[in-house]
Amino acid sequence: MSMRPEYPDLMPGFRWQDVDAGGVRIRAAVGGAGPPLLLLHGHPQTHLTWHKIVPDLAKRFTVVATDLRGYGDSEKLPGGPAHANYSKRAMAADQVAVMAALGFDRFDVVAHDRGARVAHRMALDHPDRVARLVLLDIAPTATMYAETNREFATRYFWWFFLIQPFDLPERMIAADPDHFLDRHLAGQIKVEGALDPRVVAEYRRCYRDPATRHAICEDYRAAASIDLDHDAADSKRRIKAPLLLLWGEHGTVGTLFDVIESWRSKAHDMRGHALPCGHSPQEEVPGLLLAELDAFLVES
Repeated sequence: MSMRPEYPDLMPGFRWQDVDAGGVRIRAAVGGAGPPLLLLHGHPQTHLTWHKIVPDLAKRFTVVATDLRGYGDSEKLPGGPAHANYSKRAMAADQVAVMAALGFDRFDVVAHDRGARVAHRMALDHPDRVARLVLLDIAPTATMYAETNREFATRYFWWFFLIQPFDLPERMIAADPDHFLDRHLAGQIKVEGALDPRVVAEYRRCYRDPATRHAICEDYRAAASIDLDHDAADSKRRIKAPLLLLWGEHGTVGTLFDVIESWRSKAHDMRGHALPCGHSPQEEVPGLLLAELDAFLVES
């Protein structure tokens, strides 16, 4: 029996399980009834980032909230040659396998930050699986690296720090992982009091694991190498699923990038706008995000 934690106080009515995703163990919380909806978190969060919105979503959907490979309580693999084990292609394949194991061959996806990059790749590699797609607070990875300037490099310094060769960032973060995580969150959350202390405590617990920190670095190393190769090879392909883009008007992405324009060549059917928050709308403005999801995900 798994000794990994469960959170009935934060996500009432959900059940937690370890899913074999093609040989990789992925931690998943499943709850509700109705059409399937996959939720993918970002860095440095876990699936608990969705705790404010899942009670409402579970009234209309069968909600599956997972920890990405390497994050939370999912399995932490070594990076492998060319960081391939943390390519968004590999991470997306995990999530498709999770949904298949749960009996879902086609589903909606709502994804934030790193999870949204996984979802972008999923929509390209598995177009028949993704019915609708919501991406929260990202521009495409290739665009963000290509348009890097001093302000972006300053605000998102970890995009350049975490990709440094093993084991420089791992060793440096190990000196005080709580401080690194807390400063990261503080710089991105713009709505005071948005973070539940119980959830932050779980983010810290996971971040204290050296294997998690290594996996996170490998995730970013892959984004700056193999993922860009995959993106370049697919530069002419577009997301088939209807796409909703939402971002924080007070965050780095919304401030420094034209989000809609950055995705225009990436999707056939897209729309979106800013929300009055920073990087994490599901924690900062959950009610507004739920209204957006209700309107978008119930379309015929």
